[in-house]
Amino acid sequence: MAIDPTPDELFATYESAFSELPGFLNFASYGPPSTKVRDHVAHLMGIAGEAGPDAVELLFAEEVRAREAFSRLSGFPLDQVGLTGSTSLGLFQVAFGLSRGTVLVSAGEFPSNTYPWLRNSEAGRARVELIGEPGTQVTPDVVARGLTADTVAVSVSAVDFRTGYVADLAGIREVIGPDRLLVVDGIQGFGVADLEWTLADALIAGAQKWVRGGWGMAGLAVSEQGLERIEPLLTGWTGGAGAHRYNGEGPPPLPGAGRFSVSNLSPYATGSFAEALELVETVGVQALQGLVATHAGALIDHLDAAGVTVLSPRERDRRAGIVVAGVPGRAAEAREALAAAGITVTRHGEDRIRFAVHATTRSEVLGEAAAVVAAFT
Repeated sequence: MAIDPTPDELFATYESAFSELPGFLNFASYGPPSTKVRDHVAHLMGIAGEAGPDAVELLFAEEVRAREAFSRLSGFPLDQVGLTGSTSLGLFQVAFGLSRGTVLVSAGEFPSNTYPWLRNSEAGRARVELIGEPGTQVTPDVVARGLTADTVAVSVSAVDFRTGYVADLAGIREVIGPDRLLVVDGIQGFGVADLEWTLADALIAGAQKWVRGGWGMAGLAVSEQGLERIEPLLTGWTGGAGAHRYNGEGPPPLPGAGRFSVSNLSPYATGSFAEALELVETVGVQALQGLVATHAGALIDHLDAAGVTVLSPRERDRRAGIVVAGVPGRAAEAREALAAAGITVTRHGEDRIRFAVHATTRSEVLGEAAAVVAAFT
């Protein structure tokens, strides 16, 4: 009788699929893909290169794989899950699908979560109301203070790119009520943060960061209410029913999230996404979240011991894999020193260094990183 592998054995298999250098602490920028992803893309390229009679069918089957895996990990039914080219594109599609009312967005969001709403407002459709300021935690109280009778939606990042703060999606859902839409940019947490994603009316999460599936693909999940109220304005020929009739008429939109499809997607990108999502499933998001939290906590401890100011939340349930160190006026120098030590990070302005750890991060590099930064505080 076959014996199921232990959690340690499953993680060992997961870990062996990655080959990033030990000093890579920059997963909030992008996650190095696994050998499984890289090999699968090569396999798909081989199918395309041989150009057999079933090549197109085999290549485009990857889209179904990716949708199914995103459905399982997000909790949304398969018919409410689609794919799009990036988180930014998905947010534009959702933003331009709203034609009236006001949408609340944090002034401190990453530009991909403000530009779609600003552009939609400039086009005379739904207006945007920026709340807070850079660094403000988008708590339920902050959202509640911004609500008006005209508010139709709130758009928020599940994990803040600047601080690593994990939004209280359940609390935000409660204060906005069931009739307003909750739009969630999940790219800084999807795959390593075990959140209740179905609280969102629209969830968009790109493949290239914590999922480690490379650029050019994002999952898009939409609630039943979202499907009713978000117009498929930025859509294309593959988003319509009977699109292959080629009769010059605009077909009605597909009944589910497929209505937001713009065109055929790259099978290499969908294949990468599917392979990466399925690799996450082999270990489980809860297990990966636990390892990420442990590494982030250890890094915070090292920074504390080195006398470096930590600008990220300390509560385990309010932070993900991002840990930000304060380096007033010397962030550029600190980043250069870290790079010289083989440690890859992101610099934010002149005062902040952003670290981002994953489950595969080597614990021994955390103390070294803290020691390097400490020389500049």
